[in-house]
Amino acid sequence: MQKISNFIQLFALSAIIWGCGDNQENMTVDDIAAEYVRLVLQVGQYDGDFVDAYYGPDALKPATQISEDAPFPTEEFMDQCTHLEQALADLDVSQVEDLVKTRIQLLQKQLMAVKTKVAMLGGSTFSFDEEAMMLYDAEPPHIPLDTFDVLLSNLDNLLAGEGSLQERYQSFSQQFIIPTDKLDAVFQAAIKEARLRTNKYYDLPANENFVVEYVNDKSWSGYNYYQGDGQSLIQLNTDFPIYIERAIDLACHEGYPGHHVFNALLEKNLVIEKGWVEFSVYPLFSPQSLIAEGSANYGIDVAFPGEERLTFDKSVLYPIAGIDTSLADTYHQIQQLRSRLNYAGNEAARSYLNGDITREEAAQMLEKYLLYEPDRALQRTRFFDQYRSYVINYNLGLDLVADYIERQGGTADNPEKRWQLFGELLSLPLTASMIQD
Repeated sequence: MQKISNFIQLFALSAIIWGCGDNQENMTVDDIAAEYVRLVLQVGQYDGDFVDAYYGPDALKPATQISEDAPFPTEEFMDQCTHLEQALADLDVSQVEDLVKTRIQLLQKQLMAVKTKVAMLGGSTFSFDEEAMMLYDAEPPHIPLDTFDVLLSNLDNLLAGEGSLQERYQSFSQQFIIPTDKLDAVFQAAIKEARLRTNKYYDLPANENFVVEYVNDKSWSGYNYYQGDGQSLIQLNTDFPIYIERAIDLACHEGYPGHHVFNALLEKNLVIEKGWVEFSVYPLFSPQSLIAEGSANYGIDVAFPGEERLTFDKSVLYPIAGIDTSLADTYHQIQQLRSRLNYAGNEAARSYLNGDITREEAAQMLEKYLLYEPDRALQRTRFFDQYRSYVINYNLGLDLVADYIERQGGTADNPEKRWQLFGELLSLPLTASMIQD
């Protein structure tokens, strides 16, 4: 960490010496980037979820800590956003290379997200769709609920027995819970395999690694806290039973080739090699998150394409967990069909956050369409409260990333190309609108 910190400290101090932010007409993109980092960290003092990671120089951190009862300085932050937006607009880009133009475009979109979050923290409200567009640079689709009713009918045919579909699914799925005393062994095996597959294609930092912790009382199932210098802390929530299919999901999504790899490559390729200090801070509610979550979910299929996932589950993870493999094929088929219901969660979030339905009604939608147990459904509404329209980043992000890569030839039957394009995506300053046709 010391080598990286020294590099970034030198960059930040040089910006300060040259009067970063004092004269808008003379500001370079590096000056603006440093001021953007300062702004994000300042806003983050008022919202504990806003800054997901920071491993940049201490010189850019707020000079003082705010008190718990400090009023939120909406106008001051809005003025800073406007100042930086104008500075970006005033840059002469006629002679710069395309990648730098893309960097500037991303900074503009990130600033729009910061400005939107500042407005929200200051009391402004937006509809679900408005918020998603301004924060994540994406327009969430509206999917009629009867689309999901058809999928539920297909699931109903797969799950014979007495009782409602939800009761039959929950009864069947109980057979695939990972026993608590075997949870870590299963996850470590999944992580080891995901890392091996990723290392075949990417030159990751030699010292990269992460620590896994098991936690409780969270609104999410897993979280990656990137620490810088190729290090992550990954927390897995054990409030509810964890099912066997989640082992590969979480190992890939949080680790390889998901969040851990994404952050390590951004740090290596953009912060260290290019000196783009804005990538040393990650504001969670920003366009960067759609690419981060979408690539983390798509990375599951990149690492375990086709039947390879089921084969590994049956041959390695099921035995470690002590789960009978005789129904594994049927369970896998059910999970694939169930994954197509995922967008129903967005519809529940939209209706709930727009005030069209109550929390209880949102939970009932999740029970019906995602087949959640009542307690898990209520936990998910806590996620809606905390992260709001962030939910689009998982499924819409996945679809946009998949389309972007497969459109360029990174299909399942061309894994080398798929890994190449996926790695490039993880190392470029792109947003949702930039990767769409």
